[in-house]
Amino acid sequence: MITLRPANERGHANHGWLDSWHSFSFAEYFDQGHVHWGPLRVINEDRVAAGRGFGQHGHRDMEIISYVLEGALGHKDSMGHSSSIVPGDVQRMSAGTGVQHSEFNYSETGTTHFLQIWIIPDRQGVAPSYEERKFSEAEKRGRLRLVASPDGADGSVGIHQDARLYAGLFDGDEQAELVLAPGRLGYVHVARGAVEVNGHALSAGDALLYEGEPLVDLRNGRQAEVLVFDLPRM
Repeated sequence: MITLRPANERGHANHGWLDSWHSFSFAEYFDQGHVHWGPLRVINEDRVAAGRGFGQHGHRDMEIISYVLEGALGHKDSMGHSSSIVPGDVQRMSAGTGVQHSEFNYSETGTTHFLQIWIIPDRQGVAPSYEERKFSEAEKRGRLRLVASPDGADGSVGIHQDARLYAGLFDGDEQAELVLAPGRLGYVHVARGAVEVNGHALSAGDALLYEGEPLVDLRNGRQAEVLVFDLPRM
């Protein structure tokens, strides 16, 4: 079964400095039908105004991935890490037993547009840790590049869950497939552009949820950037 999750049916919150769309229940937005998909708990599409950001706040027992689409996202945490990630970077923070961090758009003019992704870990109480990797456009062009995995395979960031995240760029006749093993769940999120996925015409913000399906098929992209999750059941 493949279920369409249209972009305009997501939760939405506009705080002036932050414009955020929630694919799953988050903060004041609650949708009983969209609390999580396997261990995939959050995909927030956030646009942060220049000179603004999220002040220091805490997390625990969650795998948090940041994927920047435009601009730059500054990060500082209680583990001593300080960095700024830009498009092409994938940042992973395992909150584990607890961590404090902040995220900020230090630009004086431009908006930072990024996806904040939370994955429920397969165990609690791990030591907090941080990792980031850069993936070039060439690595993602016309294919699904593994960017997060439980074992850090192929240079991906490592997460504490039997889940894999792929990123791809598709335009024109570029196409790719991902086989889903029996019993696995799939989730496709179109970050921008437009693309045909298993016969569904999708645009930015749209998603597909897969259950009992053997294959994710992507083709006929128009400047599309796509994230694909291979997930266990919970």
